[in-house]
Amino acid sequence: MTRLSLPPQVMYALLGAVALLIIASAVVLALARIRPERDYTELKLRIKTWWLIIIVFCLAIAFHRDVSLVVFAFVSFLAFKEYLSLIPTRRADHRVLFWAYLAIPVQYYWVGIEWYGMFIIFIPVFAFLYLPMKMVLIGETQGFLRAASTLHWGLMTTVFCLSHMAYLLALPDDRNPAGGGDALLFYLVFLTQINDVAQYVWGKSFGRHKATPTVSPNKTIEGLIGGVATTTLLAVALAPWLTPLTRIESVAAGVLIGMGGFIGDVTMSALKRDIGVKDSGTLLPGHGGILDRLDSLTYTAPLFFHFVYYLHY
Repeated sequence: MTRLSLPPQVMYALLGAVALLIIASAVVLALARIRPERDYTELKLRIKTWWLIIIVFCLAIAFHRDVSLVVFAFVSFLAFKEYLSLIPTRRADHRVLFWAYLAIPVQYYWVGIEWYGMFIIFIPVFAFLYLPMKMVLIGETQGFLRAASTLHWGLMTTVFCLSHMAYLLALPDDRNPAGGGDALLFYLVFLTQINDVAQYVWGKSFGRHKATPTVSPNKTIEGLIGGVATTTLLAVALAPWLTPLTRIESVAAGVLIGMGGFIGDVTMSALKRDIGVKDSGTLLPGHGGILDRLDSLTYTAPLFFHFVYYLHY
């Protein structure tokens, strides 16, 4: 699809998301005036960051697909760079990191030429085999297993998993008359982010029982159930407008995104707890680092992609 001509459904969906942000911004301003004694700084920062996210998302899908791939590749680069800033690396592996970074444009090149076979095995197979070989040739054996495993896990999470969002744009438009790959991408990202918000709101409002007390103490079973239920209802409501999914399939997609988002979130929380940091960075005010915003998508993107690909492509 030539860009700057988004499907009407996607355009309306984006306008709806912008409208929600305008309402949220107005509500925060009103609260600040009504209750000036309360500090709404974090909430203002979060909404400001959401504006940034929606702008970047629009840039990712509004222009020619090559531009979209560059945007997604840059997001993966930022996420991988942030990941490496958290994980201690051996001095001897600095030359190996060059090849790890090089895997990012190569992975998105496979998306660009729509070579699904290479896209799906390049990092899990070839990068998995090549990077340890380079480490071995350097000759440093101390900490080899930890270095090899943490590097590959970072590539899998921040590059391979997130690149599934970009491949949604490469799927044939005729298989989804509701809006092609653009609509599928919006469906995935919108539901993933709404799931995060819904789980937070339900947990704050009714949470009593800890879901993962040692990993993420703020996560509750009530928040998880409420978030998954909310996400599933929205998945069913939006599916006819944005996807080729049937009613039953959209229910399954909602549960998959709801549960996958929760697992992605707590998995990244386990990583941060292991290395002793609260947020992965400060790139996004009110949200922390880019990994704090993409943690859920590291699970929902590949799970949703293969779910839709298996059923309709």
